[in-house]
Amino acid sequence: MPKGRRERGLGVGPRPPPLAEHILQAEAPKLSARRKRRAGTGPQEADPGYVDERLSRRILEQARIQQEELEAEHGVVAPRRQRSTVLGSKADASDSDDEEWPSPVRAAQEEEEEEYSEALQVDPEDERAMELFMNKNPPLRRTLADIILEKITEKQTEVETLMSEVSGRPMPQLDPRVLEVYKGVKEVLSKYRSGKLPKAFKIVPALSNWEQILYLMEPETWTAAALYQATRIFSSNLKERMAQRFYNLVLLPRVRDDITEYKRLNFHIYMALKKALFKPGAWFKGILIPLCESGTCTLREAIIVGSVLTKCSIPVLHSSAAMLKLAGLEYNGANSVFLRLLIDKKYALPFRVLDALVFHFLTFRTDKRALPVLWHQCLLTFVQRYKEDLSSEQKEALLEVLRVHSHAQISAEVRRELVNSGCRDAEVAQPVLME
Repeated sequence: MPKGRRERGLGVGPRPPPLAEHILQAEAPKLSARRKRRAGTGPQEADPGYVDERLSRRILEQARIQQEELEAEHGVVAPRRQRSTVLGSKADASDSDDEEWPSPVRAAQEEEEEEYSEALQVDPEDERAMELFMNKNPPLRRTLADIILEKITEKQTEVETLMSEVSGRPMPQLDPRVLEVYKGVKEVLSKYRSGKLPKAFKIVPALSNWEQILYLMEPETWTAAALYQATRIFSSNLKERMAQRFYNLVLLPRVRDDITEYKRLNFHIYMALKKALFKPGAWFKGILIPLCESGTCTLREAIIVGSVLTKCSIPVLHSSAAMLKLAGLEYNGANSVFLRLLIDKKYALPFRVLDALVFHFLTFRTDKRALPVLWHQCLLTFVQRYKEDLSSEQKEALLEVLRVHSHAQISAEVRRELVNSGCRDAEVAQPVLME
C-alpha cells in the first residue's frame, strides 16, 4: 500500500537541492578568508590591529614632541639616541630617523663588517724581515693639515700670480658667509654617524677651489663614517687626476694613521678604500704606489691594503701599469706582497710587463741580503702563473737567481715549475718546412 503524501508546512527543514546542483556547488571555487578581507571596503572590515607606515610615523613624531615638551617643562633630560645635525629642511632631519630601522643594505653591511672584524694574522718573523728592507732615514712624517695647507698655498700663490699678471688685481678671498657655512659642515662631519649629508658638502667636487674648501673643513677631524661618505662622493664626481689628489692627501694619511694607532683599520675606512677603486688609475697613483715609494710600509699595512686588491675587480690595463711601476721601484718588502696579489689574479699580461717582472727578480743576483719569505712566495706565484710565457733565456737566468737566493721548501718547487714547462720561443726554435 503506498504511503500518503505529507502535507505542506509539516516538514522538519528546507528541501535539499537536486543532486546535480549539489555536485556543482561542491566543485565550484570558494572565496577564501584572505580574499574576503581584501574584498571588504568598509572601515569596520579592516584589521583593527594594523596601523599604516605614515600614521605610525606621525604617532612617533607627536610622541617625541610631547616628550621634549615634558622634559623642557620639568627640566629632565631623558637619554635618547644622538641624531646628526643636517644643514637642510626639517623634513630631511625627520627622514634621517628612519635609519634606525633595519634594511637589507644595513644587514649586508653588518655581515661584511663581522667578516672583516676577524683577527688579522701577521707573522712576526716576516714583519722583522720586512723591517730590514725599510728606509732607514724616512722623510719627516707630516700631518694631513700640513700637507693640505702646503698644496693649497702653492696653488693659491700660483693662481694669484697669474691673475695679477692678467688683470692687475689680486685673487678675491672667500666670502665670510661661505666660511661660516663650511665651518658648520665641519662640525657636522666631526660628529657624523649615519643619515643624510649637508647639501653644501655634496657640491664641493663641483667647485673650482675644492681643495681650499676641503682644507676649511679639516678632514683630519672627520669621523670614519664621514670619510667613507666623502670618498664615495669625491670618487664619483671628480676627474681621475683630482681624485688622485684626494686619495693621496686625505685618504692615505688617514689609513696609515689608523693602522698605526689601533693596529687595524676601521671598517668604514676600509670600505672607503674599496669605494675608491671606482677610479683604479687614481687609486694606484694616489694610494698604492706612494705607499711603496715611502719606504716605510709595514707588513700590516701591506696585508690590509692588499686585501682590497683581492676582493675587488680591477681592469687588466690598470693592473698591468701598476705592476710595471712596482717592478721598477726600490725593493722594500711591500712590493712582493702587492705583486703577488696582482699576479694571482691571473691576467693575460703583455710581454712588456712579464719582461719587467723577470728583470725585477734578476736584480737580486748581486744582492747579498737574506731575502724574506714573501719574496720567494712572489717568485713562486709568478712562475706558476706565467711559466709558459717565459723564454728559455729568462728561465735560465731565474735558475741562476735560485742558486744565489734559495729557500728550503719554495726554491725546489720554483725549479720544478721552470724545468717542466714549455717556453714562448719554442715554436720559433723549431724548423718550419713550407713545401
